[in-house]
Amino acid sequence: MLLTRTLIRIVLTLAVVGIAVLLGYTLWETYMIAPWTRDGRVRVYVVDAAPEVSGTVVSVPVHDNDFVHRGDPLFVVDPLRFRLAIREAEARLASTEEDLKLRRNDARRRMGLNGIVSAEEQEIYNSNVETQVDAVNAAKAALDVAKLNLQRSIVYSPVEGYVTNLNLRVGDYAHAGEARMAVIDSNSFWVYGYFEETKMWGIHVGDVARIKLMGYRQILPAHVISIARGINDQNGVGDKLGLQDVNPIFTWVRLAQRIPVRLHIDRLPPDVILAAGMTCTVTVGAPAQGQRGRLTTWLQNHL
Repeated sequence: MLLTRTLIRIVLTLAVVGIAVLLGYTLWETYMIAPWTRDGRVRVYVVDAAPEVSGTVVSVPVHDNDFVHRGDPLFVVDPLRFRLAIREAEARLASTEEDLKLRRNDARRRMGLNGIVSAEEQEIYNSNVETQVDAVNAAKAALDVAKLNLQRSIVYSPVEGYVTNLNLRVGDYAHAGEARMAVIDSNSFWVYGYFEETKMWGIHVGDVARIKLMGYRQILPAHVISIARGINDQNGVGDKLGLQDVNPIFTWVRLAQRIPVRLHIDRLPPDVILAAGMTCTVTVGAPAQGQRGRLTTWLQNHL
């Protein structure tokens, strides 16, 4: 009886020690060796919609967080002054065309008077015709610009996506080239995983990956599409004399730098809503097999 109890204690002790060793090794492999990081961020391209003409905003047909298609109007700048500019340009064009007819007639009449009108005078009148032709072309270009400005008084969405952080209102004055509305390109979401440099050995372009968003249970399949080739070195900043400012560090404490790795999301479940700035856990490589592999995968996805 005593021997049995002793054997049970020994077995239990060995089992606990074995589990602790296995768990410790798994944790070490998970945190220190495996290409895995909790420092992942969802990124997206944002289009800054800016008018090409200045004027007062008279219409904003969209609302905050609305989904818009490519070509949908976002806001309208008051078109009245541009319509007036078209009428002015049309009048100027008509005037220059009448002047061109007059100068052509004058030049044509003098072409038949070789014995009366000198060659020099004929050349002057022909030159006047060419000059007026240039004036007509300039008036046509001005009319085209006026029509283009009228078209550009309506700002359209260049992509399919979501209007975000809408602060533009009717009555605001929009300046040409100044961004007044942001549209998130819904087809451009990607994930940046910031991996420690000690784990870069296990990451290659084309490797499969898994993404675990903090707010969802689903694991998103992905793959590596690029690896950044440089990050900022704060020691390289020079002072006013051009000398490098090197930060002192403790020689026995050496922090691993973080390298951005870009990942493409292969499949997005319909119930998962992506938003730029969301955090996630990123694991590169196929899921490990076996009990210890499943434990490692669970730790990576849930810790």
